[in-house]
Amino acid sequence: MTDPGQLSLFGMESEAAAPRQARFWSWNPWHGCTKVSPGCQYCYVYRNDARYGTVAASSVCRKNADFDLPLRRGRNGAYKIPSGATVMTSFTSDFLLADADEWRADCFRMMRSRSDLHFVFFTKRIERLSAFLPDDWEAGYDNVTIGCTCEDQIRADMRLPLFLALPIRRRWIVAEPLLTPLSLLPYLTAADAPIAQVTVGGESGEQARLCEYDWVLSIREQCLSAGVPFSYHQTGARLKKDGREYRIPRKLQQIQAKKAGLDTLSDAIDSSDDARRL
Repeated sequence: MTDPGQLSLFGMESEAAAPRQARFWSWNPWHGCTKVSPGCQYCYVYRNDARYGTVAASSVCRKNADFDLPLRRGRNGAYKIPSGATVMTSFTSDFLLADADEWRADCFRMMRSRSDLHFVFFTKRIERLSAFLPDDWEAGYDNVTIGCTCEDQIRADMRLPLFLALPIRRRWIVAEPLLTPLSLLPYLTAADAPIAQVTVGGESGEQARLCEYDWVLSIREQCLSAGVPFSYHQTGARLKKDGREYRIPRKLQQIQAKKAGLDTLSDAIDSSDDARRL
């Protein structure tokens, strides 16, 4: 093990957080989720709820007070979320969670109404999407990106064929937390279902499972081969590189990932915790 205080994995950076970019906002129309696959085992939402307290169990889905945030206006009459912003949606739950079925249609209507915003949501329940698509969805809204999470090869082979078959205009593969090596190339080269971006990241938290740097590099090479943009979001708390295991403090996990210099798209959407939260 390497002492975090002596960490020099990719070179040290200032511990100061990077300035928040106002173009990224968070919108969590509901909170709470149930665990469906291995990637959920040490869910950060459950950890945060345990740390800060919550009115109900993390597995109980409840509608948030700022449910209609995209439509809210300030005293000057302008929208609170300004035109051109990217809105990271439902990051304290799953947008396709069954317990939220009664609210989802309203969310799609808000996305349609705010066509000047770019909405992004990730899901481990891609098999549920087709039943809830709006009548005017067609090939997908121009301003909505859907990310399919695949933490291991079993989940990739289970979810990605469904993901590629759905009418989605902007697709994003999210390999986070990355728990095993992944073979994604067959999914990255589907001519009729292009992937806009692949993001990889290790698991955070005290109970984090090991992520191997070679797995990250392999996915990056697959993306380069297929011409798909790649982003390394975070190292995770435990990373094996060159035969050594590193313990990386939470505040350095994203910094170290960026220091690795693996990203192939400078303006890639960042799913980090730096998205503005209200």
